[in-house]
Amino acid sequence: MRLTIAHSPDSDDAYMMAPLALGWLDPEGFEFSFVRKDIETLNGEALEGRYEVTAISFGAYPELRDTYQLLTAGSSIQEGTGPVVVSRAPLSREDLAGVTVAVPGLRTSAYLSLRRWLPGVKVELVPFDRILDEVAAGTFAAGLLIHESQLMYQALGLHKVVDLGAWWKETHDLPLPMGGNAIRKDLPAPVKARFAALMRRSVVTAMARHAESVAYAQSFGRGMDDEMIGRYVRAWVNEFTVDPGPRGRRAVDLLLGLEADWIQG
Repeated sequence: MRLTIAHSPDSDDAYMMAPLALGWLDPEGFEFSFVRKDIETLNGEALEGRYEVTAISFGAYPELRDTYQLLTAGSSIQEGTGPVVVSRAPLSREDLAGVTVAVPGLRTSAYLSLRRWLPGVKVELVPFDRILDEVAAGTFAAGLLIHESQLMYQALGLHKVVDLGAWWKETHDLPLPMGGNAIRKDLPAPVKARFAALMRRSVVTAMARHAESVAYAQSFGRGMDDEMIGRYVRAWVNEFTVDPGPRGRRAVDLLLGLEADWIQG
């Protein structure tokens, strides 16, 4: 059976898919094709049920729950750190309420967590890979950083307003969930179960073959060297990526205000 797997070219997504993409695993009767697009585009395309397997933001899941189920393997969930709001000049939370914040997407979990921290925040959509430069240039007073840009803002002299993962941990004593992989509900149950188990093996194998998986992720070119990519994926590809477990699932439910539907890998 042929499955199309859609994921972002972000380092953590590419890293965990390396074993499937490079043929390191028995495909269990599947043939795979891969589509790589930014996560907000994938969130929108998931509304159409376009791909059998797709990366999504947890923030988009409430709109997708009739079409997709979440795979336990492949989630981006981190404890104590997460998306970062940065500014050109030092800003407090009260200051931030009076400015417009550049955000990467209205369905992203980062934006959802920002709204949890600062209800009513004023935002404008900017492609995620332009937010750093737009804030540094003064086009926006502040921006919400996702993906690898979270590691790069200090080099541009920007100031951290809040680490939303740290705030979430302090408030709820839970990790902050950002994104996951989902499989279309209309696929036969045995197919979904077989792929869920294979996705788990892909994550475990990527972690075991770390250097090779980093090299694969680096091939998509996101302005980082192997050392920075390695640091990034070690943070975001972790025990929650293998399986969110009770705390990871509770964090997803709390962030979304609903009970998510998972397929065990």
